Amino acid sequence: MADKNIKSVLLEERTFPPPPEFTARARIKPADAAALRRRAREDHAGFWADLARQELSWQKPFTQAFDDRDAPNYRWFTDGRLNASFNCLDIHLNERGHKTALIFEGEPGDVRRLSYRELHAEVCRFANALKAQGVGRGDRVVIYMPLVPEIVIAMHACNRIGAIHSVVFGGFSAPALRDRIVDTEARVVITADGGWRGGQVIELKAAVDKALGAGCPSVQRVIVLRRTGKPIGMEPGRDLWWHDAISEHPPACEPEWVDAEHPLFVLYTSGSTGKPKGVQHATGGYLLQAKLTTQWVFDLRDEDVFWCTADVGWVTGHSYVAYGPLAMGATVLVYEGTPTVPDGGRFWRNCQNHGVTVFYTAPTAIRALMKLGDELPRKYDLSRLRLLGSVGEPINPEAWIWYHRVIGNGRCPIVDTWWQTETGAILLSPLPGVTATKPGSCTEPLPGIEAEIVDDHGHPVKRADAGGYLVIRKPWPSMLRTIWRNNDRYLAGYWEKFGNRYYVAGDSAHRDKDGYFWIMGRIDDVLNVAGHRLGTMEIESALVAHPRVAEAAVVGRPHEIKGEAVFAYVVTRGQRPGGEVAALTKELRDWVGQQLGPIAKPDDIRFADNLPKTRSGKIMRRLLKAIARGEEITQDVSTLENPAILDQLRGVDTAGAAAGVVAVVAARGARAAAAAGAPRAARKARTAAKRGVRPTGSGAKKKRSAARKVVRAAAVRQALRRVKGKAASRRRTKRVPTRGGRGRAR
Repeated sequence: MADKNIKSVLLEERTFPPPPEFTARARIKPADAAALRRRAREDHAGFWADLARQELSWQKPFTQAFDDRDAPNYRWFTDGRLNASFNCLDIHLNERGHKTALIFEGEPGDVRRLSYRELHAEVCRFANALKAQGVGRGDRVVIYMPLVPEIVIAMHACNRIGAIHSVVFGGFSAPALRDRIVDTEARVVITADGGWRGGQVIELKAAVDKALGAGCPSVQRVIVLRRTGKPIGMEPGRDLWWHDAISEHPPACEPEWVDAEHPLFVLYTSGSTGKPKGVQHATGGYLLQAKLTTQWVFDLRDEDVFWCTADVGWVTGHSYVAYGPLAMGATVLVYEGTPTVPDGGRFWRNCQNHGVTVFYTAPTAIRALMKLGDELPRKYDLSRLRLLGSVGEPINPEAWIWYHRVIGNGRCPIVDTWWQTETGAILLSPLPGVTATKPGSCTEPLPGIEAEIVDDHGHPVKRADAGGYLVIRKPWPSMLRTIWRNNDRYLAGYWEKFGNRYYVAGDSAHRDKDGYFWIMGRIDDVLNVAGHRLGTMEIESALVAHPRVAEAAVVGRPHEIKGEAVFAYVVTRGQRPGGEVAALTKELRDWVGQQLGPIAKPDDIRFADNLPKTRSGKIMRRLLKAIARGEEITQDVSTLENPAILDQLRGVDTAGAAAGVVAVVAARGARAAAAAGAPRAARKARTAAKRGVRPTGSGAKKKRSAARKVVRAAAVRQALRRVKGKAASRRRTKRVPTRGGRGRAR
């Protein structure tokens, strides 16, 4: 960052105080928040120790709250013993055993409900089944499943017997799955025949077979849940059906009491930046903050129905589906599929049908649903919603306003949360009964979290218009303990930048005049344009504020004069622009100039039907950067939701190519008809095509329809083959430097 701070050019001054009726019933009121912050300032370790004693059930109480002897490998509650499953299930059996713990809806529409007593019984049965397969304390178990109740059951069955689970998102490819199995040396893989997503069956067992076939010597058993009923291969001696595995086991299993620092799980971050990192979390500290933040941020009450839309394969699903809400004794909705199957009203239909009161989703989902218009959500009764949340990346102000106005009907507070896989739980967020919110700001650190913004030398940045590195000054209980079997990578990635003084989040941020934090994007996504350091999120927010734009992503590409140029990918509301591209490009450039200043105007704007995202909804920004720079794509794209979008983002218009082939296909069909002895019919067809005359007579409509379908299908197939062939050829062509400097192709 040299000696310059990141400049913030986003001006957002709208504020939304908590509704008085919400504050009156909130778990955390202004006086409570002030007391918590005061206690944390006075005694940081004592603050967390008090909460750990109040909120968790300990088999052996701890006597040492905080251990920094091996800093920055910090430890919390080290001599205490507990069990996560016991704290999420057993403690509720007497008072709320009958209460619904999980409401499940599959993408095809099937619904199941499990009470806390039923969930406890299923966890115990499966825990016994795992023990029967030789799984015990410290063993690793990889879980590769659809988002069904059994994935939560498997996670709690593992921690109940002291095993360490590593959930792999069901959208990952077989090679990505294999990497995680090999790195953890898992003894058992738990999977399903498949799962439903996007109206299709995702063949999970087939991916497991492929991964194991490539070499996973540690795996001794594969347990398979029957979800779709599609036929699959089962390897004798290795593969076992879930229902057979649990059939002879009782619904009771004594918990294995483990040290607070015993690893609860290893969760791998996305492989888009090279070898994935196995983030290791400890049982006691992680469970404490997952529960506390669920209580503080989501204000959960006994009658609430909480829906976090994240897949359990990501940390959001760990903390706010499988652990935090269950530790609170809440009712949790779990939905298997995508928000647009069978149509764009699926999320809102689920909220209506299951009485959702607290809804937590990603900005990418909000923007995608916003693109469909206001009328669709208004078809559903969303009156039970009382609190909305956002997670995953910064939410632009216009999407925030739409979320508040249309989904919350102007009455639901929005908690815009900032946290990471590594932090384990939410660190910065409004407290819904306390904090006046601003669209696009995650507002303030939660009690006990000391966040700061520093420059490249580690000095605090004080000016309201200046940004820098977001860092956390003091350790917190749910922080990652290390990178699985690679502590050097942990130290280098999160601590060495500022001499082990701060946890370095990797995000840039600025603080406004009211002390509110605004996340500006990843540090490596900050653009250096003619000496000005601009956050990508702010340019994206300006673009999305335009009435024609539904979504935008901004990256940088090298520029010989300015250093970096602003490259924007834009998804418009409605159809992608055709002949008006130049006019709309100019309009958007001028718009950004008016909103942020001329320096922020995009040099390039590329329009696309959608942006490349993982199946969890995150925009794959490094992929976009590689495309903008004309670089070869080398990162793992196995989680890309729609691989076909890559050619469009490169500027290859597959739709135009397909349309251009239609005439060729029709002409070939006419020539073929002539060769087959129908010259007169062929001539008529060609003449009619030239003149735009349609066939008439008996059954003409059906004939025309059938003919169009055949021609279009053939045209599209041929066009896509050609486009993909050209793209593949370009990707295979590499430049070899020569003395002239231009290089040659090989």
